[in-house]
Amino acid sequence: MAVSSSHTVFSFLSPLPSRSIVPETSLPSLNPSLVGYPFTATNRRRPFIITVSYKSQNALSVDKKRQLLEQYGLNPDEFLSEPSPKTKKRREQSKTGSGKQVPLEEPRPPRETHKLLQVVGGTARRKKLLSPKSMDVRPMMEVVKAAAFGILQAAGGCPASLRPGRWLDLYSGTGSVGIEAISRGCSEVHFVEMDPWVVSDVLRPNLEWTGFLDVSVIHTVRVESFLERAEHFLGEDGSFDYISVTPPYAAVDYSILMNQISKSSIVGENTFIVVEYPLRTDMLDSCGCLVKISDRRFGRTHLAIYGPKWAQKKKYLEKTKRKQEKLDFLREVESSTP
Repeated sequence: MAVSSSHTVFSFLSPLPSRSIVPETSLPSLNPSLVGYPFTATNRRRPFIITVSYKSQNALSVDKKRQLLEQYGLNPDEFLSEPSPKTKKRREQSKTGSGKQVPLEEPRPPRETHKLLQVVGGTARRKKLLSPKSMDVRPMMEVVKAAAFGILQAAGGCPASLRPGRWLDLYSGTGSVGIEAISRGCSEVHFVEMDPWVVSDVLRPNLEWTGFLDVSVIHTVRVESFLERAEHFLGEDGSFDYISVTPPYAAVDYSILMNQISKSSIVGENTFIVVEYPLRTDMLDSCGCLVKISDRRFGRTHLAIYGPKWAQKKKYLEKTKRKQEKLDFLREVESSTP
């Protein structure tokens, strides 16, 4: 039932027989607006629906509206609060479609690969390797790689090949360093690379193409996490004979990284560590129990190799000693200068 006045209208869910309605005079302290309130013979309430209608929005004062809403247990603030101007504007724009449209982000083009790398020496010599076309992964230059393995082979007492052992390739990317190690005589290589796409579309196909997948272990994890949980990934015997460290230059702090490596269980007494680092980076003369046996420059790229003391050449040892004596002399001069 609808009315045009501001009176409250009640709509009952089910009609009641006339004998079940209690006369108005028998209802103590009944609100005058609740006319015809139904009671059954057992004095139980039946469900009902309350409908409030108004003549117009301005027909009742705000106070009257609040009283009416409070009378039926409703919160006046929820019904009488005015939306903010910004809310009104957004509602109008959503209706008219005149609001600013947020441009959809264009999908990134698929990552592509090419074959510009190759194995320098060993059983897989001259085999082409995949690498990403973008600069997300920066493989070690072939001239640097050849120099690194030449130094390692000479230091190990076998210039023709590497001493058999295990290699750990940190920040492996394409896997070119670890693959070179297997090609030159290593028995097993562990690759640590966090990018799943590089692992599935570059590293693993390179290992399959060279035939080295069976002697390889891939860890798709961050290098920092791998070093912290080396025992979890490798077991009790986690030390390696060789470790290559070729991180993206701008993404790491070399002092923190080398300190973490030196304290990790991956380093043994006879381990060799190959570190590629950029220009203007200070590298210490030791890494844990290992000493620097070589430090060479290739343009903007530097190559430092750490190893056991017995692998340090006499010529390099004398050069390092002279360098240290010069530094000590300069410190004494500076300290004596007033």
